[in-house]
Amino acid sequence: MKVIVTSTGPSLDDELDPRFGRCQYFLLVDTETMRVLETISNEGMMSAGGAGIQAGQLAANKGAEAVITGNVGPNAIQTLQAAGIGVYLAPAGTVRQAIEAFKQDALKGVSSATVDAHHGMGSGSEAPQAQAYGPGMGRGMGRGMGMGRRFQSQPAPSPEIDQLRAEIDGLKKDLSEMKEMLKKLTES
Repeated sequence: MKVIVTSTGPSLDDELDPRFGRCQYFLLVDTETMRVLETISNEGMMSAGGAGIQAGQLAANKGAEAVITGNVGPNAIQTLQAAGIGVYLAPAGTVRQAIEAFKQDALKGVSSATVDAHHGMGSGSEAPQAQAYGPGMGRGMGRGMGMGRRFQSQPAPSPEIDQLRAEIDGLKKDLSEMKEMLKKLTES
């Protein structure tokens, strides 16, 4: 089976990178032979947006049947699911250890995001977000008494979201066409 594993380096003995869309390397590995078929430096690692979608498209284009990583965001999981690629979470360790755990069915498969969008942005180790404080400096000295309704802001529709949805629709269409072609080839 061909799998994509996120890695901090180009070999099976490098550490698993816990980020999917913003990992340092993708390793395309044949799980039967434990051979690295291809080492791919992640060009989307520093992109402002769309890294998860690009990574998902890369996995689909390389013919991966599964992805092994530490976390996956909402755009990436949608792209991977549209392509019919399973996503499995591995704890810290080497790429080799993650693949061995996968082969023993010891990894958790996921069908929804495990982190928020843009989670992997920044340095390799995620630093806590800086807190914003009002005049009371977080000491409960505001006069609102906490009695009002809490409003959650809804993201405004954006061209980027529309583009991502269009790309997902395109991937679904491509996958459908590939399945039809495969069906015809196997019937011949």
